[in-house]
Amino acid sequence: MATILDGKKLSKDIRNDVKIETNKLIEKYGVSPHLVVILIGDNPASETYVKAKERASKAANIRSTIIKKDDDISQADLIDIIESLNEDEDVHGILLQLPIPDHIDEEKVINIIDPSKDVDGFSNHHVARLNKGLEALVPCTPLGIMEIFRAYDIDLEGKHAVVMGRSQIVGKPMASLLLKANATVTVTHSRTKNMKEITKQADVLVVAVGRAKMVDASYIKKDAVLIDVGISRVDGKLYGDIDFEDVKDKAGYITPVPGGVGPMTIAMLLKNTLTCFKNLME
Repeated sequence: MATILDGKKLSKDIRNDVKIETNKLIEKYGVSPHLVVILIGDNPASETYVKAKERASKAANIRSTIIKKDDDISQADLIDIIESLNEDEDVHGILLQLPIPDHIDEEKVINIIDPSKDVDGFSNHHVARLNKGLEALVPCTPLGIMEIFRAYDIDLEGKHAVVMGRSQIVGKPMASLLLKANATVTVTHSRTKNMKEITKQADVLVVAVGRAKMVDASYIKKDAVLIDVGISRVDGKLYGDIDFEDVKDKAGYITPVPGGVGPMTIAMLLKNTLTCFKNLME
């Protein structure tokens, strides 16, 4: 039976550490870190994520404000909101909840966010720095995965890591972080040929494709470390991209769904918010 990589328990420890540090910083500076989340439209999943982020922020004594706008908001109006938050010294972190409506240029508006307040690390400024191996704000999900590796003493140096998925949010930054940790990295995607031949070579397999139970035991080699980023609801139940029941006796380590990567993403958002706050206050 694979060792369970318990992101839920680890995230609680991190959130507690964040709260302790936040209280010290509030005492030092006389103000609280302030995270503003912009939510557009009525996407149920986005609303659930935003509420979870709000609860976690408040529990860590980080102020949280949600700006909710209808999905017919113009791009110009959204940019005006972001620019006003950039200039507001009382705001230390800005998060634009994705996805956003198709009529808005996602790339453009994300890069309006002041890099010093970009808690998601999605702006070109941080992407470029991460790709160069420089200090950067890192997207929360891959950053949380690296914390899991650290907490469970999973050595990445010289290991073959395969990342399934090439999104800007998970796949590409994940590959950069694994390279920085001296792993040998392969990225696969929907156009990859002979997928199983590649994934079966992986010492570490990170799966972020958004297809419930796609990866079964035939995709992995014995004792591989499996990181499941996906989450899908099927017939009222939540599943990851990895078929947990099929792989659990073959893998060495595995993150469960739920309770694996998801809680770590929110914990890393709090850490990134605190990083922005400290940098802006110094």
